[in-house]
Order: sequence, then C-alpha cells, then structure tokens
Amino acid sequence: MRTNDLSGPVFLGIEGGGTRTVALLADADGFLLRRFESGPGNLKLLTEAQLLRRLREVRAALKEFPRPAAVAIGLAGARGEPEWQRIRAAAVRVWPGVPCHATHDLETALAAAVPGQKARGKKQKEEVSSALRSTQVLVLSGTGSCFYGRRVDGRTARFGGWGHLLGDKGSGYEIGLRALKACVFYLDRDGEWSRLGQRILRALQLNEPNELIPWVQTASKADIAALAVEVFAAATDHDAIAKDILEGAAASLAKDGVSCAKKLAEPGEPVRFVLAGSVLLRQPQFARAVTKELAKRWPGCVVSPLKRESAWGAVELARALLQDPRSKAQGSPSVAAANAHSANRNPQSLSPTEQRHPRSMNLDKLSITDAIELMLSEDEKLPAAIRREAPKIERVIGKIAAAFKRGGRLFYVGAGTSGRLGILDASECPPTFRVSSELVQGIIAGGQAAVFRAVEGAEDDREAGARAAEFRGIGKRDVVVGIAASGRTPFVHGALAEARRRGAFTVLLCFNPAMAQARGTAHIVIAPDIGPEILTGSTRLKSGTATKLILNLFTTLAMVRTDKVISNLMVDLNPSNVKLRDRAVRIVRELTGVNYETAKVALEQSGWVVKAAWRRLGAPARN
Repeated sequence: MRTNDLSGPVFLGIEGGGTRTVALLADADGFLLRRFESGPGNLKLLTEAQLLRRLREVRAALKEFPRPAAVAIGLAGARGEPEWQRIRAAAVRVWPGVPCHATHDLETALAAAVPGQKARGKKQKEEVSSALRSTQVLVLSGTGSCFYGRRVDGRTARFGGWGHLLGDKGSGYEIGLRALKACVFYLDRDGEWSRLGQRILRALQLNEPNELIPWVQTASKADIAALAVEVFAAATDHDAIAKDILEGAAASLAKDGVSCAKKLAEPGEPVRFVLAGSVLLRQPQFARAVTKELAKRWPGCVVSPLKRESAWGAVELARALLQDPRSKAQGSPSVAAANAHSANRNPQSLSPTEQRHPRSMNLDKLSITDAIELMLSEDEKLPAAIRREAPKIERVIGKIAAAFKRGGRLFYVGAGTSGRLGILDASECPPTFRVSSELVQGIIAGGQAAVFRAVEGAEDDREAGARAAEFRGIGKRDVVVGIAASGRTPFVHGALAEARRRGAFTVLLCFNPAMAQARGTAHIVIAPDIGPEILTGSTRLKSGTATKLILNLFTTLAMVRTDKVISNLMVDLNPSNVKLRDRAVRIVRELTGVNYETAKVALEQSGWVVKAAWRRLGAPARN
C-alpha cells in the first residue's frame, strides 16, 4: 500500500454481498491505499438505517485519507433504478457532493475483469485491448449463480439470478442439493448408501440417512451450498455420482453463459467469458470443465478467471465516473429526482396537487368542526370538476366496453394511492359482475409489497412500468388507464408508452390540467381541475376521492353496456357468501315477482347464477 504523495484524486469502490462488504480506496495510478471489510451488504436485506451505517463505517475507516473524488457502489440485490436511487440517496448523505455510481455487484465484478487503465506490462495491455474489442460475459457460480454481459457499445444483458427457488443452475447450492437427492434416490433404488452419502453424513455429523429429513427442513441456502465441497472431493476420488453431478453443472453453466452471450453478440463475434464466484475460482478442475464446455459452444471464445477482487471493479467504475462530464449530476439521489425537486423553487411549475391551498393555511389551528366543514366543502367541488371532463370520460367508457366485447381487458396502472385505488376497483369487479379476475387488472409500482407499504423509488422507474406492460401481455385489444395525480409519474408513463407501442388504447387520468395537451404516451388525457389538497401534497384526499368516482364510472357503465346489469340490478353478481346469496334471491324476486322460496330453489338449481335462475323462471320481458 502507498500512503504518501496523495496530492491527486483518490477513488472509492464498495461492493456488498450476502456475507460481507468490501471497500477499496485507490489513488489515480491504481495503487491500493486501504482495504476495509465489514458486514453483509445485500441491499434487499438492509434497511435504510443499516445501509447508512454500513457506508458510515467505510467513511470512518478511511478518515485519515482525503475525501474521494468519486464513489462507485455495487450491492447484491440492487437490480434496477429504484434500488440504485436508494444507494445514491444514502451515499450523498455520507459523502455530500461526491459523484456516485450505483449499481449491482455483477457490474463491479465484470469491471474488475479488465486491468486498470494504468495497466503495466505487455500481457496486461493485451488483456485490456482484448476486453475493449470483445463482448464480455461474467459466468458467476458461488452459493448462487448468475450471468452478466456487456457489449463494446455499452449494451448489457443479464441471465439468471433468480435465486435458489427459481434458478441458480450450476451453483454451489444446486450441486449440494443434487447430491442429497442423488444419494437418497440410489438408496431407494439399490438399497445401498453411496460413498458420497457417507461423506455428507460425516460432514453434517449425522448418523443415518433418515436424519437428513429434519436437517434439510431447517437448512439455509448456504448450508446446502456448503455440501458442494464434499461433491468436489468425492469426484477427485472418482465417485461416479459426484462426477455425474459436476458434469451436469459444468454443462449448465456453459449453456447459460452462452445464452447470455447470444443476447449481445452474433455467432463468430469475439466473446470473452470471465469465471467468477467461489465455486469456479476455488475448484480449478471444475473451472477447466466449464471452460471446455464454453469453448465447445462458442468456438474461438476466450475464457479466463477473475484475477483480482471484484471490488476493484467498483474502483474502476468510480474512476470512469469522474471522467464523465455528466457525473456532477449523479452526486444527488438521482437526476430524475433532482429535476423533480427543482420545481419546488418555482411554485408556478408545480402540479396543483403539490401546491398549498389558501383556505387551509391555518389547518393546524382550526377547530375540528371547522376543519370538517372545510374538507367536505372542498369535496363538494369534485363532481362539477369531473362533469367538465364528461365527454372524454364517455369516450373512454365506450372504448372499455368495446374492449370487453372483443375479448380485451382493462388495466389500471399507478403508484402509491393511485395504484391502490386501481387495484381496489379491479378487485371488486369479479364479485360484482361475475367476471374473471383477468378482465380488469391493477398494476402498482413496486408490485405486491406496495399495496400495503410504500416502496422507495418505485414510482420513478419508467423502465419498470414498461416491463410491467410487457410481461402482463398488454396488446391491441386492451385499454390501459394510467393514474397519476400530478400527471408526471415515470412508472405510469413507462407503462403507457409501452402499452401504446403494443397497440393498446391508452388513457392518462390526472388532476393537473397542464397535462391535458401534453398527451405523449396517452390517446386521451382526463385532467379535472380540482385545485390543491387541503393537506398539501396528500393526494389520498381530493385526488383519491375523485379517482374513485371516475373509476366507478369506467367499470360500472362499461359493465352495464356488456349486459351485466338489468334495470339497476346486479344480475351477474357472484353470491359467494350468505349476504350475497340473500341479495341474489331478492334480485330474482324483483325480476320475476315470485316468492322468496321459489327464487331460492331456482337459484340452487341453477348453481346460484342469477341469469340462469331468471331464465328458469320464464325470463319475463325486460322493461
């Protein structure tokens, strides 16, 4: 390490995983100044306070050195922009004003595969040259497995990384699990406990195979992955079962690594595979088998192990960040967030939903009676504001009804309160109108967890909105309503843009009249002018109430036009409980004039389908 001559900039790279976090501080020449290691750094398992504490531990360990010129942080579990925003938001509190590149640990590992830009020696320079001309693919096998590639033009691809329940093929976990399954299978088939099984029992301090049952029920992913060591040892002793397991794992890693490469490169183009992770780096014979399989599947490829600690990749990314003239903007939690917050300096640019209401400036001093009157008087204005948008609402209802008739669906897309209201309306349609839960669907930024609690940064991820539209299979027969009180939510616009690209009819529902002409991603913008919220920015109030009123219009009147209503009766309700069965009886009575028992018997004989019972009783002509 070199601790003198620190007149130039220093760069900090941080990489965190499931068991530890490593920080490296290096100077401009790539010399290591300090290495610091602390506890786990998987972002999915860290609270905001724990993430801050982890970064502050790094800062404290480096207090004798100058402040870094740039920081790069790659953490396991940081799959996309919402997670990267979390990292940047924490970093700016620990190193204010310092540009920060936030990413996942796969990018840092791949960046570490290229020697530093101050590479010395002919061999290192050749490696740098080769890397700059080739598509690089990281083949990682440790406790889990994953593949990550980068093309020369910067395009990236990811393959795997789904965790041990959905993926992790060729990982230590899969090798250990396959060993357990193979041992008990051959015991059942042949009546003999294999040598590999003997090794496993010894390693676990178990006496007989039956004791594996309670052990595996409480074993962690890491516990099972640790058994891979026994499989490698058994293979060295020419154990046939172990060799078969490892051959399969090597083939699986190579096959998936090539699949990742195919996302970026055409056959015959130069590809460099980089082997990483404890399984590949600590088991050279297994790594050679994977190398052989890769060469077979991608002729002419270069395969090499990761030769330095992957946290060095974070250092390289930090150094590259400083050289990027756009890097200054990245010292804040996010460029998008910074742009959004800059509107606070100009109240006129704010959505009405974010402005202060002149009538509620003294809300904290009003009596409860006066506060109730204030809130209700504001809510009274909502129907008139919505009525002014009636022509647009009527057109949307017609589009929804037409979509239902041709086998299409209605999707609501929103974040926070808007997303929850969409899910609420969608969830009420099956019991009210006896329709499939496929017909009306809600999509909320952040997914299922966001229904019950806020998911940090989810609404700012435009690409996540687009992916949601893609993976829900939205198409040209569908209608998509994006709900965003301010009209600007990136997640919503991402979903609308992708839905429109796929041929769907798109609608933006917001409460910012300035968005009415800025259609962009929507065919129609419905933007009632309801003014500011009584509690500034709390869009669960008037905006939420108005949203519910409009969604009620959409689904109720579209269902009326698809024969789900007779007169004003829910003739297609799903009588799934005592209260609804009683309602079904009363509906049949209203339609036919029969007594209670006759209506009930007709419903029982018709499987509690109101229309069927009505037809059974003669289906009098509708008025």
